[in-house]
Amino acid sequence: MKLKITTLPGDGIGPEVVAEAVKVLEAMAASHGHEIEARPFPFGSSGLDEAGSGFPDETRQACLSTPAILLGAVGDPRHDHLPPGERPERALLHLRRLIESFANLRPVVASYVSKSSPFRKETLEGVDLLIVRELTGGLYFGEPRGIEGEGKSRRAFNTLRYDAKEIERIARVAFDAAGKRRSRVTSVDKANVLETSKLWREVVTEVAQDYPAIELEHMLVDRAAMELVSHPSRIDVLLTSNLFGDILSDEASMLAGSLGLLPSASIGGDIGLYEPVHGSAPDIAGKGIANPIGAIASAAMMLRYSFELENEARAIDDAILEAFAAGYVTADLTDSGDAKSSAEVGDFIASRVRG
Repeated sequence: MKLKITTLPGDGIGPEVVAEAVKVLEAMAASHGHEIEARPFPFGSSGLDEAGSGFPDETRQACLSTPAILLGAVGDPRHDHLPPGERPERALLHLRRLIESFANLRPVVASYVSKSSPFRKETLEGVDLLIVRELTGGLYFGEPRGIEGEGKSRRAFNTLRYDAKEIERIARVAFDAAGKRRSRVTSVDKANVLETSKLWREVVTEVAQDYPAIELEHMLVDRAAMELVSHPSRIDVLLTSNLFGDILSDEASMLAGSLGLLPSASIGGDIGLYEPVHGSAPDIAGKGIANPIGAIASAAMMLRYSFELENEARAIDDAILEAFAAGYVTADLTDSGDAKSSAEVGDFIASRVRG
């Protein structure tokens, strides 16, 4: 099978972690009889530097021509002075909207590196949750938005919108996922304050009627934030809106011990977008110490969801666990002097995938 992939290395540590993910994909292809065609294109700050746009036309066409996109990270403080609509981070929102990837899946399994987590061992036992985040609606995309006025009279405004169809389709993703897991959905909202959340709760309750075997619990977002750190093993599938999902998924990353560990998949349309949850981390870019696990695990999700290669995806997941067991981890996961470089971690995982 020929696997055609568009890679967007992006900014900061993005090119470093994407390189390790591609290395592991090539090892997988060699061991399972596939061929990888992975072409890089500028995106984010690198797109601004090379083509004057965070999302150049050439990159846009490349994204539309492949079934899967592997993204590193977006963001560079050099461009923080730009208006919000022109910053490289905005390119990511445009990309998600372009490929109609309305569902973001973020698995969190604490058994990976529980020793490096700030939580007690008993809190982490049995933690295996999936965050399903709506990705193309809500506060990040609502119009009108802007800043107007001058001096102390300035005011800023954003619009929070959801319609029933948007809520229904993301809810079905969550219920379908729960059916393959532990059959529980926790839907997060702020229905005691927000009209959009009242609609969210109504529609999710209606969808639940089509899934009688799935247990549904509604939870306010402030309580969900507490449950994630106090009783995370009780959560199976956590369904939520764009803004709440953005915040809660970063909080949940600490259950695993590092933001650098977590992968994500953005699906729903014909093209899947796969990226580690972490940011561009410009302070460590070029030092060879970035954690590549999130990007490598994102590549495994790509094999699973875009190419339906479950065995190949599981081979990478198993190799990641072998890396943890053997102590092949970067400095963010160990206090000892045995930390490995990004390339060393990638080499080890690739060698285990290759067999």
